[in-house]
Amino acid sequence: MKYSSLYWEDVMASQDLPTLSKEITVTTIIIGAIATRDLYPLHHDFRFAQKAGVRDILMNNITTGGFIGRYLTDWSGPEGEMRRMKFRLGMPCHPGDTLTMTGKVVKRYKDGDQHLVDIEYNFLVSEGSHCRGTATISMPSRVGA
Repeated sequence: MKYSSLYWEDVMASQDLPTLSKEITVTTIIIGAIATRDLYPLHHDFRFAQKAGVRDILMNNITTGGFIGRYLTDWSGPEGEMRRMKFRLGMPCHPGDTLTMTGKVVKRYKDGDQHLVDIEYNFLVSEGSHCRGTATISMPSRVGA
C-alpha cells in the first residue's frame, strides 16, 4: 500500500484503488472487540457464536470501520483526510477469512477550497460482500485553492 502523499491532480474518476488482502485471525477479531470495548460474546466466544447460529466468532462493526478508514487513508497518503464514510454490512467476517478490500474513485471535485474525491468500496470475504459503502476524502493539491 502506498504511504506517500497522493495529490488531487493525480486522481481520476473511475480510477481503481489498489486491492489489499488481509488474513483475518481469531486474534484480529478479539483484539478489535477489546480495543473498541465491544464485549458482546459473539466477538470472542466460539460456543456462544455457534449457539447464535453462526459458524464462528465474527468481526464487530467498529473494527470493520477501522479497516475501511485504514484502507482509504493508506491509499490517500498522510495528507488525505476522511470527510465522510458510510457503509452497509453484508456477510460476516470470521477467523480464517481473507478480507479483500477494493475501491474506485467515482468523482473528483472542488468544494470551496477543498479538493475532494468520492470513493465507492467493497470488502469481500469468501461468502460475498462483507461491507460496501462510500467515502469522501479531502486531498492535498499541488496548486492550492
